[in-house]
Amino acid sequence: MVAPADQMGWIATFLDAQAAELGAATNTQLAYGRDLKDFAHWLGRRGSDFAAADRDMIESYLVDCDAQGLSRATRARRLSAIKQLYRFAFEEGWREDSPAIQIRGPGRDKRLPKTLSVPDVDRLLAAAREVGRTPADRLRNTCLMELLYATGMRVSELVSLPASAARGDPRMLLVKGKGGKERLVPLSPPARVALAEWLALRDEIEEEHRLKGAQPSRFLFPSRGASGYLTRNRFYLLIKELAVAGGVNPDTVTPHTLRHAFATHLLANGADLRSIQTLLGHADVSTTEIYTHVLDERLAELVLEHHPLATSAKR
Repeated sequence: MVAPADQMGWIATFLDAQAAELGAATNTQLAYGRDLKDFAHWLGRRGSDFAAADRDMIESYLVDCDAQGLSRATRARRLSAIKQLYRFAFEEGWREDSPAIQIRGPGRDKRLPKTLSVPDVDRLLAAAREVGRTPADRLRNTCLMELLYATGMRVSELVSLPASAARGDPRMLLVKGKGGKERLVPLSPPARVALAEWLALRDEIEEEHRLKGAQPSRFLFPSRGASGYLTRNRFYLLIKELAVAGGVNPDTVTPHTLRHAFATHLLANGADLRSIQTLLGHADVSTTEIYTHVLDERLAELVLEHHPLATSAKR
């Protein structure tokens, strides 16, 4: 393959290949696209481009990213995008080398994920039953929140669920995650009830739209927007509304903190990391190990409560 003439061509061809060959998730492609465009502009301001850049220039770019105050996670992701671009360029014969291959990344921050307490989650679930202009809105909101907390799904996985996944009162949902990988997640009894109630009403609404000449939606949470389903941004705003209504600090509540709450609460109640890895759809258990702080706390509590020397010290 002949190398594209400009840097945007390099990026477009690389992203197309990622999507076709590796099934890269849309959000991953968008992030890589932004990162590579930033690097391309940085090179352009210095009179260079992807074809001419060497290891020193890539390292200088990363130093500049650090000076801008970008987080370690962002810098690690940008380096990953650059490495993958140059590996692709080398394999396609656009370059005779891969200049980023030996550059070590900054690693990732070891900050604990923000999570929510069980009472906070209970308040959010209660608010979902009350917030909404119509009964349909309230049933939908309840279903969204019950499913999110019961399964730990990513918000993009939740809002794009097909209605077919919910048919037949399922005890488990088939979820399509990053890179098109599928996994099964079990449903709690409250989630199954909320799902059945919303699906019945959703089907009635869709039938009314069909009778008026509208095309029926295949999604569990339909929207008349371009995507056909409730957007991530709309759900983000909704969960903030629920936090305010439930008396929970909205600054601490996002769809992702509910995903963290799901994992944290499971682990605190005896679930093992491998099971949580499977439920969250993590490719590597090392990603799930950030939740081991819960195990550390539980083990410390066990020692303080049950070790004979610890109990005697309390007397």
